[in-house]
Amino acid sequence: MKPPTCTTAASRLKKRSPLRPQLAIVLGSGFHHALAELRGARKIAYAQIPGFPQPTVRGHAGDLYFGHFGQTPVLVLSGRAHFYEGHSMAQVTFAVRTLAAFGITDLLLTNAAGGVNRKFRRGDFMALTDHINFMGANPLRGPAIAGRNRFVDLTDTYEAGLRQLLAAAGRRAKVKLQQGVYLAVSGPSYETPAEIRAFARLGADAVGMSTVPEAMAARQCGMKVAAVSCITNLAAGISAEKLSHAEVLETGERVKKSGAALLKNFAELYGQQQK
Repeated sequence: MKPPTCTTAASRLKKRSPLRPQLAIVLGSGFHHALAELRGARKIAYAQIPGFPQPTVRGHAGDLYFGHFGQTPVLVLSGRAHFYEGHSMAQVTFAVRTLAAFGITDLLLTNAAGGVNRKFRRGDFMALTDHINFMGANPLRGPAIAGRNRFVDLTDTYEAGLRQLLAAAGRRAKVKLQQGVYLAVSGPSYETPAEIRAFARLGADAVGMSTVPEAMAARQCGMKVAAVSCITNLAAGISAEKLSHAEVLETGERVKKSGAALLKNFAELYGQQQK
């Protein structure tokens, strides 16, 4: 039997809801509280969507929602599959490619990240302006995909117009929104102090273990992308504190209302712009 395709998965989603949003949001660690702001939510477990890998990390539920933030229809993915869980890059990006097949044109990615920039503090949010891929793999590697450009220009991966909406959403929510470069590593171990010093010299402001594969696949599919990190901890060597996933979740809990307001405002501003 042939493995499920993104087209098959998208067809399943279309049968589950008449809603046809243009905007999708992926909720990473610390952002799932935004679901409390979602109106008329209709939940579908990833296990019910052909080809969707099931997340195994605490804080990543593995559910897809149709609903509205304010008046804006959205498709929300609560949780993601990570490369460090043992998934292939094809599995890590399957959900994003399904969104493209469904008809999503604009994508907001969220994540928890460690602060490399010494001006950042735990609980800050950072809009991504660019990224550095240190995951050791490129999600576009492999056989050419019919109708997709293999050699994707990543000059403007994080689209300026969506970043402006994020900034406006931050101001409305009274959220301190930093800007910076996100460096992606494969994980799951945290980085060494020496690695963080090297990453800082390379121009990284934050470091994490996700988002970049999804952003690259989305750009190959023609979607516009924005991304925001919650700075849940200071990276190794910057703080004397030991690093742990519990700290990531604790910071996400502390700033949950701010993160939820940021995403809701972004979606509402996006909807107003589409009218």
